[in-house]
Amino acid sequence: MKERVQTFGRFLSGMVMPNIGAFIAWGLIAALFIEKGWIPNAAFARLVDPMSHVMLPLLIAYTGGRVVAGDRGALTGAIAAMGVIVASENPMFLGAMIVGPVSAFVIKKFDQMMEGNIPAGFEMLINNFSIGIIGGLLALLSMIGITPLVNGLTGAMSAGVGFLVEHSLLPLVSILIEPAKVLFLNNAINQGIFSPLGIQQVQEAGKSIFFLLEANPGPGLGILLAYCIAGKGSAKSSAPGAVIIHFFGGIHEIYFPYILMNPFLLLSAIAGGMTGVLCFSLFDVGLVSTASPGSIIAITMMAERHCYLGLFAGVLLSAAVSFLISVPLLKFMGKDTSLEEAQAKKDAMKRQSKGMADAPKQAAASGKAGGRISKIAFACDAGMGSSAMGATVLKKKITAAGISGIEVIHTPVSSIPQDVQIVVTHQELGERAANSNPNAELVLITNFLAAPEYETLVEDLKKRNL
Repeated sequence: MKERVQTFGRFLSGMVMPNIGAFIAWGLIAALFIEKGWIPNAAFARLVDPMSHVMLPLLIAYTGGRVVAGDRGALTGAIAAMGVIVASENPMFLGAMIVGPVSAFVIKKFDQMMEGNIPAGFEMLINNFSIGIIGGLLALLSMIGITPLVNGLTGAMSAGVGFLVEHSLLPLVSILIEPAKVLFLNNAINQGIFSPLGIQQVQEAGKSIFFLLEANPGPGLGILLAYCIAGKGSAKSSAPGAVIIHFFGGIHEIYFPYILMNPFLLLSAIAGGMTGVLCFSLFDVGLVSTASPGSIIAITMMAERHCYLGLFAGVLLSAAVSFLISVPLLKFMGKDTSLEEAQAKKDAMKRQSKGMADAPKQAAASGKAGGRISKIAFACDAGMGSSAMGATVLKKKITAAGISGIEVIHTPVSSIPQDVQIVVTHQELGERAANSNPNAELVLITNFLAAPEYETLVEDLKKRNL
């Protein structure tokens, strides 16, 4: 069930993450030029509404369609998305997430039906007109069918969040957010739920607290600082580096294994998250767009200019609360084991409790051991955060070892290229990596910064490539 939820969440976030640059561009223009911006400019501010109402939904629909059916699916999805864009006064991000993939699925099925049945010489005619006709019809159907559905869903979610806000209960969302993040659902939560609600609120109020609910680096910072003081073994030695990557680099996945090592630390994360949300609410703090990655730098750049005091107070207080709860938990409830040992033991116990077999075998299990390696992929949930960092670390180690001719890429775990020979990923994502590319060798790690598997892999590459 968790794998299915992760896959679905990865699919949703996969429509948004490749377009984060466009979201940042929109957010910067809004932060600078709207009436309450840093340098108000009415002419430049005219870009804000068209970008959020048309450009961003079209990009989402195009990307979602491309995932399902390539370029033809992308084009069909973009055409169909115009139906929900025109029919609603609100930015239709959720509508684009629905219409884009569904429209691509329709054109994909049409192409399968027509395969082998198109008369010679009519290929281009049928290919072009099929997109035009099917895309146009789906745009009309989206206007009368999908738009009311999405408006109803958005209204229900807004009402639920509004209830929490009115009754000062918004901090309770941390009870759901923090455990979900540790299960690598952070991208699905942020991009699939809070971003659409946040952008709608920006249209009304100029800023939104929703962009901070998942992106706040405070809870993770507190936990990592606690490991710096009260941790043991490799967890303690690697924590300072993780602090920098998490807080300034915005890669939250870096602290997930530290919580998985001691699940009681979820209490620290939840308490820290609730503290941050409460502080943000009291100071009326909000961002003007998605902060991605969730670093203190990105959050500061996207903050509404009059709320820096509340913003920094919320981040620091959430870190302090998380730290104060984590230290005694590590001192009195921690065990004298390394991060890797604890993670491996936890995963083994989890698999046994579910009646599952051992995790996918590494290296020789694929039958490719001994062969020359030319392409390695580091995979994470979204393919942009921890995987990019891991790929950089691995590239440096391979270069330092004098090994050439190996391409190291970073990729989403659900779409690993089939020409990749070795996949490096977190143990929690091992099953998904095996399903994505069953022919690749798997190297499963628990510590993005100081995984001993890196050294083992480099030594193996020396034997196979030198």
